Amino acid sequence: MLLLTPVLVAIVCILMVWIFKNADGSSDRKKGEPRAEAHPWVDKDLKDSTDVHQEEAEADEWQESEEEVEHIPFSHNRYTEKEMVKRSQDFYELLNKRRSVRFISNEQVPVEVIDNVIKAAGTAPSGAHTEPWTFVVVKDPDVKRKIREIIEEEEEINYLKRMGPRWVTDLKKFRTNWIKEYLDTAPVLILIFKQVHGFAANGKKKVHYYNEISVSIACGILLAALQNAGLVTVTTTPLNCGPRLRVLLNRPTNEKLLMLLPVGYPSEDATVPNLARKTLDQIMVTV
Repeated sequence: MLLLTPVLVAIVCILMVWIFKNADGSSDRKKGEPRAEAHPWVDKDLKDSTDVHQEEAEADEWQESEEEVEHIPFSHNRYTEKEMVKRSQDFYELLNKRRSVRFISNEQVPVEVIDNVIKAAGTAPSGAHTEPWTFVVVKDPDVKRKIREIIEEEEEINYLKRMGPRWVTDLKKFRTNWIKEYLDTAPVLILIFKQVHGFAANGKKKVHYYNEISVSIACGILLAALQNAGLVTVTTTPLNCGPRLRVLLNRPTNEKLLMLLPVGYPSEDATVPNLARKTLDQIMVTV
């Protein structure tokens, strides 16, 4: 029995070391450093009620879809092959000049232009034609200041803790940090919210299929429309700011912030990184 004592002591010691290591977390993680998240870039607000599970809700809470919709003849403009090539080339060259611009002038933008680009974004396709988007246009200086305060407060935490060293390092070449001056200087802020579900006239919930994909397509069209109008912007996705911004702008809980676009003219001293886009053979595969 005495001969087994050293073996038992060794086993107990190994177990104790294993227990303490797991209790304290990874031995490589410094004291006070947050645990690594699998997807730190996923906004908590976006994950809140994003996926609508009808089977988990009462059946009578949901509105049945329309059974009949009138179909009408489709009107289409067909171009000659030469015209098609020219139009497609011109459109490509227009969008190829689009850049993410963080230096935006405070010069005012015509209201009608903003109305038109948002109407263009609203032509995007959506799951079952639910059109699950809300575009909030902010021009009031006080509201823009409050938006900047919320975003910079959260972004400082993002850069110092949530994002992690790899992400922060990848952003260094863009010379960006948690200071967002363009939120004050840009004459217009467009905040795009996705509606995770809607409401019918009778108050019942209406399912919004593929709501995030649908709104993302609308955002792409909005970027193209802004470029076409001669305006600049930078796509921003304020991490963990969604709930506070939604409350500030008095939006309902079924709406989640997807993107924020500061919009205006470029400032006279605006600069952009000297980047190259991938070539066609790098992004297209023909089968």
